[in-house]
Amino acid sequence: MAIRDIITYPDPLLLKPSETVTEFGDSIQELIEDMAETMFEAPGSGLAAVQVGVNKRIIVVNTTEDMDDAEKSWYALINPEIIEKDGVFVSDNEGCLSVPELRATVRRSSRVVVKALDRMGEPMTIEVDNFHAVILQHEIDHLNGILFIDHLSVLKRNLYKKKVKKHLKDS
Repeated sequence: MAIRDIITYPDPLLLKPSETVTEFGDSIQELIEDMAETMFEAPGSGLAAVQVGVNKRIIVVNTTEDMDDAEKSWYALINPEIIEKDGVFVSDNEGCLSVPELRATVRRSSRVVVKALDRMGEPMTIEVDNFHAVILQHEIDHLNGILFIDHLSVLKRNLYKKKVKKHLKDS
């Protein structure tokens, strides 16, 4: 296992829809393990393959309740798709490992049902709500080339983009 670099906005790969996974060999299993290790090191609640520079429809989700616990729990979803959603959940402190130094209020669905493949390619369906639903929506957005800043007002989004542009110019 290895910790991979997390790419950040404005990397154009983040804006590109990810490719469907069709093979479940050793390289995909290694990628999934690396993603989980990277997510915990960051630390994050979830991570999409595109965030480590791999344009595949894979996400990992942190389910560890106590981050000080040596035993970390997580799962991977391959080719996830939201098939049902309802309600409203206002995430008042949403952030993203690929959009550093920004936390914002984002409206998401409070419940989602996701169909996907597990890491061995077996079909599965998962139903989650509240914070866990936010994580899945956020990570699946990544697979579709959507960043959480795309859910912000034009003003907030433009202020962030201006800040990043200035930072890149000064670097």
